[in-house]
Amino acid sequence: MWFMDRSLARRLERTEGAVSTSFTEVNERLRPALGAAWHDFDGTYAIFDGTASPLTQTFGLGLFGAATPDALAAIERFFFDRGADVMHEVSPLAGVATYALLAERRYTPHELSTVLVQGLETAPEVADVAGLQVRVIEPADHAVWIETSVAGWANDPTYASSMREMATAAAANRAMLHFVVERDGVPIATASLGVHDGVALLAGASTIPAGRGLGAQGLLLSARLGEARRRGCELAMMVADPGSRSQRNAERRGFRVAYTRTKWRLART
Repeated sequence: MWFMDRSLARRLERTEGAVSTSFTEVNERLRPALGAAWHDFDGTYAIFDGTASPLTQTFGLGLFGAATPDALAAIERFFFDRGADVMHEVSPLAGVATYALLAERRYTPHELSTVLVQGLETAPEVADVAGLQVRVIEPADHAVWIETSVAGWANDPTYASSMREMATAAAANRAMLHFVVERDGVPIATASLGVHDGVALLAGASTIPAGRGLGAQGLLLSARLGEARRRGCELAMMVADPGSRSQRNAERRGFRVAYTRTKWRLART
């Protein structure tokens, strides 16, 4: 049995942090001039993936040890020395003292995200949607998978400008598994799966505008949950905007809200 507590928060934040650090090796190969790097600050994973990347942030602050002024100063130097603002993805299970310290150091709330979780005690059945097929991509599919992912995010101004770089790095990430849904042989939706310590991270789901409303995301979800269980995972997690359609769809399919995080930002001076 598992509960929505600090122990669970540690597992979930460590999973997303570990999967995110895997992109460092990818970008060392693909974009060496970027200077991608990550560092473990006593349990807080700090990741630099470029000044504009959503992966440039920390995971786990305040969960594995008390956040202190000295610890935050060291993390801040990691980002400032690389020309980036400081971003901390903070679970409420890190405690009010962590939030108070961030406010004291002039951080401001930047973003909210809901973390959802589902147990994998039983194998989910892969949905059967007429006219759609889901499969894991092969290396030869990388270019098409990237283009489909980019098309699916094209109308989201938050990610549109950086989506091609993110999708290219994701496709080359050996630590992740990538899925595609095809309609009559034409790709219409994509998604990814990362695994760490018995927890599966479901990420990167997108559908091209012409393919929406056909059941592609449900098909991708059930396929990834089935693969996660086959790989021995106990839990699956995903992250969505609070109150979004993605969150509602996840809850309809058995996910529970674990907590809502706040991303805190400290701008370079």
